[in-house]
Amino acid sequence: MAYTRPLDPVELRILGALMEKERITPDLYPLTVSALLQACNQKSSREPVTEYSETVVVDALDRLRVDALVFRIQSSRSERYEHCLDHRWHLDTAGAAAVMPLLLLRGAQTVAELRARSARLHPFASPDEVEATLKRLARGPDALVRELPRQPGQRETRWIHLAGTVAVERELAVGFDDRGVSESRPAPERKAAAAPATMDTAERIERLEAVVAELTTALSEVRAALRLQGSGGDE
Repeated sequence: MAYTRPLDPVELRILGALMEKERITPDLYPLTVSALLQACNQKSSREPVTEYSETVVVDALDRLRVDALVFRIQSSRSERYEHCLDHRWHLDTAGAAAVMPLLLLRGAQTVAELRARSARLHPFASPDEVEATLKRLARGPDALVRELPRQPGQRETRWIHLAGTVAVERELAVGFDDRGVSESRPAPERKAAAAPATMDTAERIERLEAVVAELTTALSEVRAALRLQGSGGDE
């Protein structure tokens, strides 16, 4: 995702919160630091729920300002912050501008989940409209989202954003796999799946390295395919 540098979890939460509040509570937008902190640590519509301190949020805002991803507005009463991702990420439709904050704030989601949760941001007419929006955002070398493979026991695929670091993207994909396992396996298998926690450190590291290598290879293949698709297959 080349539109902006890879973002860390705090930066992603801040940008997602700004995008969401701009559309849900426009009278309060741009947001003060206090309002933004509350939005980041909101107990609903967030995954995971966080407890960031004001210092952590302000430091992240400073980094985002350096990269011109947010702007500080000085008023007579307070400092407020606004994002500029609609321009930087070329979010030229209301649907795209609604899908992205949901993915930033809640991680991997199905088309049905995105449609249900986007009602206050943008009323999609149908699941097909949501899917068409996601597919547009997934095109080319600057893709903002990607579709995860459907997991055993799951009826729908899920989508994740590509705005984070490699570690963030890996966590989103692996976190989805873990949720798919816990939802689809019966209780005895879930208990067995927890057994690797008793492995020694060396074995756990070896397995993690294998998973990282596999995901990195898969990601490279997906991005290569997207570049080929974006160029019209002429090479």
